[in-house]
Amino acid sequence: MSRDIPIHSWPGSYYINSEKRWENGTLSLTRTMVRFVSNQSKESLVSFRLSRIMELKMESSSFIFSTLTVLEEGNVKHWFGSLKPNRVVVYNVLEHFWRERLLSPSSEAPGAESQPSKGRKLINLVAGDQRRLEDTGRVLGHQGEQFDNMMQGLEKMNSDLGMADKLLSELECPSWWPFGKLPWQTPQEDAARAPGATAASAGRGSGRNKVITSIPAVVSRGGDSDLKPGCLLVLVSSLEVQDINCRLLHRFERNEIDEIRVHSPYEITIRQRFIGKPDICYRFLSAKMSEAMSVLEMQYKKKVEFTSEYTAFKATPVSSPCDTEGTNWNEGKEKKPELPLEVPAGELSQLQVHVLQPSVSQAEAQELKQMLMQLKNLALEAETELERQDEVLDVLTSSTDRATMHIEKHTCRMKRLL
Repeated sequence: MSRDIPIHSWPGSYYINSEKRWENGTLSLTRTMVRFVSNQSKESLVSFRLSRIMELKMESSSFIFSTLTVLEEGNVKHWFGSLKPNRVVVYNVLEHFWRERLLSPSSEAPGAESQPSKGRKLINLVAGDQRRLEDTGRVLGHQGEQFDNMMQGLEKMNSDLGMADKLLSELECPSWWPFGKLPWQTPQEDAARAPGATAASAGRGSGRNKVITSIPAVVSRGGDSDLKPGCLLVLVSSLEVQDINCRLLHRFERNEIDEIRVHSPYEITIRQRFIGKPDICYRFLSAKMSEAMSVLEMQYKKKVEFTSEYTAFKATPVSSPCDTEGTNWNEGKEKKPELPLEVPAGELSQLQVHVLQPSVSQAEAQELKQMLMQLKNLALEAETELERQDEVLDVLTSSTDRATMHIEKHTCRMKRLL
């Protein structure tokens, strides 16, 4: 089953307590389980749910040093040693997925009603709002392009006015005049030199550093040997990598990102390429990666690449069955509170009425969450574009005023020359 495909795996050894010996094999983490498979027999020596983990520790023992121990419910302790690349990396990944409670029910119960549920109605409403916000964003983008064209026209006008000022200065003070400045030239005209676009960049980027979403992750720059706890921040104009103490490790500007490779629903790599020096590549492993991906797929559509490894996970839902040991999730969802066949009118309790109505499933709640994240992203980008256009309008107003003033001055100077 694709559910058993490991999110991550590491070579190592497991201590078989009943036989008092170590067995070489592979420790793997799946969506629901932690499992150790022997290299010799190809059989699973130990397998338990993430939800049954009581404690994770890095310990030393009288049998072998530098071990990783997992305490399972029922006071069952498992010893893992000789882990590669090292036990710290394995501990960081296992501890992250255990803490984040990766497992959450999402599969729909079979035989669902044809009538749309409350969750589906909410999803349809949000989808309509998202389409309207996307249309608004396109209109804002077109309006921003028009403002940019106006700025270019004003810059060309200012350049032409500068050339006209230079030519008028030569006419006002020809080379054959032996006494310096002409009587009609005023000092104010010499001092009227101001850069046309210096204010254009002032105040820019005030809304570009707003955080859309932030997820905890196990972060590595390069290989598997330095996976450490941290977080990934998705901003309007960039991506930030931070360590567990919220210190900035690296910042990817939006236009600097060359590739986002999706290896699984929980693992991605972000790459920035250079010519003549090594690329900057960060790897992220997170139980909440879907929250970031719902935004990344919108912001970086052309740069997101799904690998062949991702297709194995795509076959089944990202979420896993519930943590109840020994029970089937679908069977558990099919069990509904029973109502009496005949209920006198007016005697239905609020609880019974609630049971009769379709509820919002976990899958619908997750879909709603991702759609709301996309709405937040669109709204923040629209806000940033509006702030940028406000700044451009301010620059257009001041540039137009300066251009009008320069035209009037040049007109007066030309009249004096005639």
